[in-house]
Amino acid sequence: MAHHFANEIPPRLSMWQRVREYAVPPSMIETATARRAVGDWAGACAAARIDVDLGLRAVRDRHGTDPATRLRADLRRLVPDLLRWHMPRIAPDGRLRPGLTLSLARYRGSGPTPLHLVVRTPPAWADAGQRMSLALWEGPGTGSPGPHPHPHPDRRFRLDLHRHLWDAERSGELRRRCGYGPEGTPYVPPPDLGEDLTDGLVEHGSPWAVTRWAAEAELLLRAEGRPRGAFAVRLDARRRAVFELVAPDDSHVPTLRPLREALSPQEVAALPLLPEAAARLLPDLELLRAGLITAERLHPLVAAALPVPARAPTAGPAAEAPRTIQAAQTVQAAQTVQAVQAADPHRVHCRGEVHRIALRDGVLTAVDHDPAELRREELLVALGGPALPCLRAIDSVHRNPEALPAVRERLRHGDVAGALAVVEGLLGPAAVLRDGPLRKELESAAARRVDHGLFRSGLVAVHPASGTGGGATVRKHAETDHRPRLDRHAPPAMRHKRTGRSRPRTGLLR
Repeated sequence: MAHHFANEIPPRLSMWQRVREYAVPPSMIETATARRAVGDWAGACAAARIDVDLGLRAVRDRHGTDPATRLRADLRRLVPDLLRWHMPRIAPDGRLRPGLTLSLARYRGSGPTPLHLVVRTPPAWADAGQRMSLALWEGPGTGSPGPHPHPHPDRRFRLDLHRHLWDAERSGELRRRCGYGPEGTPYVPPPDLGEDLTDGLVEHGSPWAVTRWAAEAELLLRAEGRPRGAFAVRLDARRRAVFELVAPDDSHVPTLRPLREALSPQEVAALPLLPEAAARLLPDLELLRAGLITAERLHPLVAAALPVPARAPTAGPAAEAPRTIQAAQTVQAAQTVQAVQAADPHRVHCRGEVHRIALRDGVLTAVDHDPAELRREELLVALGGPALPCLRAIDSVHRNPEALPAVRERLRHGDVAGALAVVEGLLGPAAVLRDGPLRKELESAAARRVDHGLFRSGLVAVHPASGTGGGATVRKHAETDHRPRLDRHAPPAMRHKRTGRSRPRTGLLR
């Protein structure tokens, strides 16, 4: 039931609805699946826009055969498009969380620190294309992760305990791990979280998966080598709730309760942290319950693990969606035709008649006007005369088409091919873009891709805030009177220049 969303969709669900529509397009899923089916895991990563920064031969030479064999097996089970589907994202536009290093698996090597198969997202100033990179983290102080701001695996965002979010062989565990319960399943009461937390975490529509915290915390503590004990849950930037698992003995399922004794902030920070994937509900599950998405629009592995409820949703944009792909395409085509007939930008009232504007020879043109007449009218416009309504409509479509929001969303999530397909379908493959919002968006996307290339190549060797090595998104700091602040992200060369005693003393030369 989605009656509580009839008036207004929560911003969080609205964001995830746009993410599910644009972030992982069906073409990416199909290409990655086809390459993965023939054993080409590197090609599948390339189709999912994931750069591979590791070599199996180098891992074997440095750490031995056993870690390399396990790493190769995990790479063959990796579903890169499913990993992109479940990656953490930020509001309001739903882009990948920038500057993140997320652990996928851990391996015991020859050293004291376990090896981590990690996926990294670029910083915000270089996130064009929404690309990710796959690498092997060998421990603190080993190797060079390049200019990445946070090369160490993040405790809050980790998927080594949630392999069902990227492993093809364990994707079926999603239904159990996310707490999916269709009608008819036994009701699981939420744990007693105390009076201070119950109202905010257990209320209707809450994004917190409190009924799964005990089971997920048991997995977390077991991975940390602690059979029982306290752990923390990050509620927001300023609050962390501390709980403990208790059980009479090992034969009983542990239960969750708030920690009785108060801990200092330093002690709370040292406790194991429940990962975000375990603390919150699966966004797909919330969208299904709210009627904002159908199973046909989910990732195939997610749709297989989360079957459609027996009773279809009664409200929301996806309430009347068909259940088969063929029917969905038929309905979508019919809706497109109806939309074109209702408000067709390619049908213009010109000189008392309804004229058509369509693609001819790859260019959008006025079909009901003679080519010679169009050339005369274009010359008249160039000399400052009034334009025909057909020519004004063509110019408006080139500069600011109605499909611009869809193009902007695709570019924002890195789907350049999809954005260009929309533009070509609207203006034609041989069209020449004119000055306006559409051309500005495409040029901005191209400039941001150059910034990402500079970041990947390591050519940006100085702090972006200095304005001398960043890209188009950080050039606003390049004013002559701007003095970048020293922080933990500043490179050593800049820190030494600003704080070292070897700086010239100009006052001594007077």
